[in-house]
Amino acid sequence: MTRELYQVEYVLRNISPTLLWRLISTPSGLSEWFADDVTEDRNGILSFQWGNTAQKAEKISVSTGNIRYHWIEDPDSYYFEFHIDQSELTGGIVLHISDFAEPGDLNSSIGLWNSQIDTLMRRIGM
Repeated sequence: MTRELYQVEYVLRNISPTLLWRLISTPSGLSEWFADDVTEDRNGILSFQWGNTAQKAEKISVSTGNIRYHWIEDPDSYYFEFHIDQSELTGGIVLHISDFAEPGDLNSSIGLWNSQIDTLMRRIGM
């Protein structure tokens, strides 16, 4: 079955874009909220560990405020992406996440991101 692209966004008040960038773009930052442990090898491949489960990903695109990862075992057309933006209306920082899910798994995928972002927000004291 073909996965569909979806996007979610989270308004994160009182966080510096620099801190948020570190939390979404470095192994140590990702280890603080996204996975139990994240390491990077010499070839730039990231290893994510959740308990006894592991997955490998690569950074496929990095630009100002934007980073895209690709899970190694997924087809090349699938990725997950973080994009940092500043709300013109409130001045707050907005984290946009793009990901892919099976049509029947969309709600659980969004729920997983909600849980991960709750962890991120607790980590930064929000």
